[in-house]
Amino acid sequence: MMYPFMTLDDDTEIVHSELLEDNKVKVYIEKPDAEDCFHHMTCYLPKYELEEVYGFSQSEIDKYMEIIKSTAHLIMQFSKEGGFENASGF
Repeated sequence: MMYPFMTLDDDTEIVHSELLEDNKVKVYIEKPDAEDCFHHMTCYLPKYELEEVYGFSQSEIDKYMEIIKSTAHLIMQFSKEGGFENASGF
C-alpha cells in the first residue's frame, strides 16, 4: 500500500509505502512531464537507496533527495501508522 505524503508546487507527488518486512520504506517521487508523461524515481529508506530514476536531472534528484532526507523521520513514522491521515487522526 502506498500513502500520499506531499505534493510540491511543481505538481511533484511524493508517496511512501508502509514499513516493509525488511524494515525499509519505499518512497516514490513522480512529476508530470509534457513530453515523457511522467518523470519518476524510487528511494528506499532508511539507507536512501535510489532506484529506477527516469527523466530527472541531477539537480532535480538532489532537490528531491534533500526533501526526503529532511522529512525521512516523518515518513518512517507515518509508514508504521498507516500514513499521515491515520497518524494525524484526520
